[in-house]
Amino acid sequence: MPELPEVETTKKGIAPYLEDHQITRIIVRQPQLRWPVPEQISALRNANVLRVSRRAKYLIIETDKGDVLVHLGMSGALRVLPQGVAHEKHDHVDVHLSSGMLLRYTDPRRFGAWLWSDAGVAHPRLKHLGPEPLTDDFTSDLLYQRSRNRKQAVKNFIMDNRTVVGVGNIYAQEALFKAGIHPSRAAGRISAKRYQQLADAIKEVLFAAVQAGGTTLQDFTQADGKPGYFQQELSVYGRAGKPCVACGNALHKGQHGQRTTVYCSHCQR
Repeated sequence: MPELPEVETTKKGIAPYLEDHQITRIIVRQPQLRWPVPEQISALRNANVLRVSRRAKYLIIETDKGDVLVHLGMSGALRVLPQGVAHEKHDHVDVHLSSGMLLRYTDPRRFGAWLWSDAGVAHPRLKHLGPEPLTDDFTSDLLYQRSRNRKQAVKNFIMDNRTVVGVGNIYAQEALFKAGIHPSRAAGRISAKRYQQLADAIKEVLFAAVQAGGTTLQDFTQADGKPGYFQQELSVYGRAGKPCVACGNALHKGQHGQRTTVYCSHCQR
């Protein structure tokens, strides 16, 4: 599932092709994705694209007529192609641009979404979100204060979008390993000093993943069709039973919130 680095990589890939161009046509071949595609999107024509941004895992295509929010879901991908390239079975949405290019949305599982928001109105799904982890709004003090008296596992705590957005399964595991914190430890029983280490680790891991173009495990590719390369730097994710890169002991596997977690019982306390 694309996480924050993959969505940020996609944003950087498509923005130069959309910004300051006009949408000349939109083709919606499959109107039923995770939710029905709003009629405003199907009718969006002759709109000028002002900016492409990201909030959490949502891409936001801002136009002078309103905003399109795109969530990639489990298997969604956006690619920029020349107009005239034949579509295939799982190519559900095409956005034709005045430049002669098109933005194509592909989603075999159809768990992604295309949503609409009127200009200047925040979409309900963007409300109540925590801070972006790669900004100054995200701090160790914020983690420490929000964690007080919380009994839930710290991994689940940092994956909660109300705590901080975009720390998905892959990067939560990697950040906890980097900070030396066991994923099952109760969030409320972690000291301010250790939250400083964890906040730094989250920033470092996500920044490195963005620089590497994200992580390609199954479905994710960048806007130009190339894979992400951060999987070459993974220390724990997907490595259960293999030697820890730090101590050499075999990595363990557990479950947190119905998600698999790999960790080192020697290095993470």
